[in-house]
Amino acid sequence: MVSCRQTVASVLIASAIALMPALAGGQNAPAPAPYRPGLGDLMTMTVQPRHLKIGLAGQERNWAYVSYELHELEEAFERVARIWPKWRDNDIAGLINGSTKEPLEAAEEAAKAKDAARFNDAYTRLTAACNACHQSANVGLIVIQAPKSSPFANQDFRPPKP
Repeated sequence: MVSCRQTVASVLIASAIALMPALAGGQNAPAPAPYRPGLGDLMTMTVQPRHLKIGLAGQERNWAYVSYELHELEEAFERVARIWPKWRDNDIAGLINGSTKEPLEAAEEAAKAKDAARFNDAYTRLTAACNACHQSANVGLIVIQAPKSSPFANQDFRPPKP
């Protein structure tokens, strides 16, 4: 036998379920626009940490990890250019490719050769390329530098011991 409490609870639950579409804006409400992170968000969330990790791994001569992060940085740049092909009057893909392609390739070659001097030179040029890009996009107040310490206290950038 169904109690009065069970009947009231059932009616309340059925009413709530019936009202859910109306409370959510109705069944015919347009879907919200997909999230599109800002250019600065992408640079801060995906590009800058990769640059930093490349520098830290290079300081530790962890060449396998340098190569890994260089690839991740290239992918981050590709995503930035895909999401923001143009920002203000700037061709973002052109700026990124024109300024970073050569130093990225040089850093990769240096990592493969396990050549610290060549890596340091390439990383310095990559960092300068970031700053030149910021200058040309009129955001020169954003100045990138080689890391002086690690904000990643939970990650060891030294190469694994065999």
